[in-house]
Amino acid sequence: MATTEASEHAHKYATLLDSLQDAANLYPKPEGLKYSYGTAGFRTLANLLPPVMFRVGLLAILRSKRLAGATIGVMVTASHNPEQDNGVKLVDPSGEMLEPLWELHATTLANCPSTASLLSTFMTLVSHLRVDLDQPANIVYARDTRPSSPGLVEALEAAFRAFSDGAKVVDLGITTTPILHYVVKATNDKSGESGIPTQEGYMKRMAKAFKTLIGNRGPLAPLHVDCANGVGAFALEEFSKHIGDLLPFRPINTDVKTRGALNFQCGADFVKTKQALPPSVAQSGVLSKPDTRGCSFDGDADRLVYYYLRDGKTFRLLDGDKIAGLVAMYIKDLVGRARMHENNEPLKIGVVQTAYANGSSTKYLKSRNIPVRCVPTGVKHLHHAAQLFDIGVYFEANGHGTVLFSPSCLTTLREFQPDSPESANAIKQLIALSELINQAVGDALSDMLLVEVVLAYRGWGAEEWDAGYEDLPNRLVKVEVHDRSQFVTIDAERKLQYPTGLQDHIDDAVNKFELGRSFVRPSGTEDCVRLYAEAKSTADVESLTTMVTDLLTYYGGP
Repeated sequence: MATTEASEHAHKYATLLDSLQDAANLYPKPEGLKYSYGTAGFRTLANLLPPVMFRVGLLAILRSKRLAGATIGVMVTASHNPEQDNGVKLVDPSGEMLEPLWELHATTLANCPSTASLLSTFMTLVSHLRVDLDQPANIVYARDTRPSSPGLVEALEAAFRAFSDGAKVVDLGITTTPILHYVVKATNDKSGESGIPTQEGYMKRMAKAFKTLIGNRGPLAPLHVDCANGVGAFALEEFSKHIGDLLPFRPINTDVKTRGALNFQCGADFVKTKQALPPSVAQSGVLSKPDTRGCSFDGDADRLVYYYLRDGKTFRLLDGDKIAGLVAMYIKDLVGRARMHENNEPLKIGVVQTAYANGSSTKYLKSRNIPVRCVPTGVKHLHHAAQLFDIGVYFEANGHGTVLFSPSCLTTLREFQPDSPESANAIKQLIALSELINQAVGDALSDMLLVEVVLAYRGWGAEEWDAGYEDLPNRLVKVEVHDRSQFVTIDAERKLQYPTGLQDHIDDAVNKFELGRSFVRPSGTEDCVRLYAEAKSTADVESLTTMVTDLLTYYGGP
């Protein structure tokens, strides 16, 4: 009997390997290329990605089977990158980024030079990770609007079909990255507290929470929204059906059909990098009227920045740092009004930033007794650090971020017995806030609604929001170097450990300028380093940037 079972098992494995071999032969890895799974997954020119997509499909199935059939997400997107690029990333069952150890497995599979090597590595992973191939596999996948995405999805689906027992797959089609994360999280949350695991469930959940939080303060003033000619245009249009005129949207850059339009001279990354309005917004003149405000999504709608024209003329950016300050102070107010504690201790509210956060924003938060923690660049670092607070706010300066409510905090909110109408209302608002905000990942649509809620609560326009503090002048530049790997950082990427002696010279340069600060970190995708500098005046920033650039050119040369 045992012999028969072993024989059947061996036959099943052999059949699987034959199927995988036939499929893998259709997606050979190009010679000389090296792929790397970074913060945003794999990302490069779209024509180089088909073999990566196939291998990511295999890893997604392994990951699901390893977790006893938990649903894994796969998102095909390159976010704010130019249209010719594309990418893919995996989403873990909680809606978070892929576990770091599995990032290494993804990179290993992607770089197998041949089909034979791929199959051997695949089976080694099965054995090493103790994956029971008889377990079910469940996958949810989606894509953004890039013309290259359908072909890449075909390669992904080829991996799913190669498994003889199949994988239960759900294709969300064209949708935003945050919606994919939400659906994965909600699918795996059998309690139902994360919401209904569909795009419609996502829309209805946010709309209900938004209406609760706005109360009788609506309808709000119209909001001009730059959709980056990407998938955010679809999400915005769909969401508007659920709230009607409570918040009138004025969509801009919604062309998802014209080749080359995606992220071109528009979107959150353009605004943040250029420190200017998208030309289409500037030419329309819509922000020249008093008390108007605009915001920009990026191509897959997980980043958000706001802006307005002071006196109808001067561009003013309200980036991720400004959003974090606005939101953290609002939550602090609500918690204070709720007069609640967890285990006789006040709820811990904190903000997580990276070294790119403007120094003025950090000073603003600390002066208001909001704890601030600095972590290395990358959503996974921010997300995990935010989880250490009862309510953790994290935003990168580029506009990617969210607010996390710990499970124990949510339990306390739901079970707490308020002692006054004010306390009861504040608790109701906090619960609604947890349902408005995407708890899995940064979400431009959700974050936009969050900002609008806080502005309505304060009775503010963009200018009143902006008045909280003045950003220090700053610059972010790329400096090409011979080998970026020689630049090794420490202290949450704020200091260089190597090359030896370089940090001392950077410190000497910084000390020449009032409120000076500068750091250097290697790029994750290009052979260059990224240099950030800030100081009290624009002239000082330019001088500091030049000095540090010269140092990098000297140390990073051949």
